[in-house]
Amino acid sequence: MTAPRRTRGTADDLDEREVDLGRWRRALVALWWIPIAGLVLGAILGVLFSFRGGTVYKATALISLGQPTSPGGALVNGFGTNPRAVSQIVSSAAGQAQAANRADMRPGALRGHVSVAQVGTATGAGATRATPLISLTVTGAKPLNTTAAANALADIVVTKTTAAYVGVKIRTFRATLKSVNSQLESINRRLAVLTAATKAARNLNPLDQLVIVSQEDNAEARLGNLIAQQETLQQQLAFATQVESAKIIIPARAVKASAHSRRSSLLVGALIGLILGAIVAIVVDARSPRTA
Repeated sequence: MTAPRRTRGTADDLDEREVDLGRWRRALVALWWIPIAGLVLGAILGVLFSFRGGTVYKATALISLGQPTSPGGALVNGFGTNPRAVSQIVSSAAGQAQAANRADMRPGALRGHVSVAQVGTATGAGATRATPLISLTVTGAKPLNTTAAANALADIVVTKTTAAYVGVKIRTFRATLKSVNSQLESINRRLAVLTAATKAARNLNPLDQLVIVSQEDNAEARLGNLIAQQETLQQQLAFATQVESAKIIIPARAVKASAHSRRSSLLVGALIGLILGAIVAIVVDARSPRTA
């Protein structure tokens, strides 16, 4: 006895749904101008909303974290090689306050306007030797201040992530290279004197000529050793400054970016307006008096 009732009830529900869908369809056809008006009005409001946020500027700096190595050439892992350290540095209150001060911005102006992302994350066996690249982005309303703040934060990151061990190596290489350059200048002056003495020694006895030539040969050998030492130091210094030290690859420069995408705002506004217009048309049709 219950099964036929359930079947009859289901059929009645389907009929009611078909009637409702048919009524809605007729309402949308009869009052088509209401959804169209909603679509147009929604598109207009969406475009107006896109202008509401004003203009936002974005400045992005590309930073390469250093890869310190031991004297044997093995990688030395530490705080400065961890990309997460950059996020902690730029999000800290002290770091943002320092950058804001250098960019002539009020304290706290950078809160919520700084983002960090790792570029080109390596996977597999090469991940352990890949140099992390960090993209640091600052957004703001003024292009000059935004650029200054991004570059200030990048400088802070470079300073804090470059290991003190690398700084000692760089200072040592520079001091040694300065000494080698000074010795090269001295040996070149001595060679010039010995060369002039060799030319003038034709009238001297053979023993004196042999002494001058021997001194000239020793000076030339010393010059060769110093040049080789200079080349090695220059390579070591370049490696320490370009690879082991963190550095800014591309400085930040502000570019204009709309707070809201005008196209997206138009499409979303038009869709919302169309849906609301369709609902209004159905409600108006349902409340209108009907003739038998």
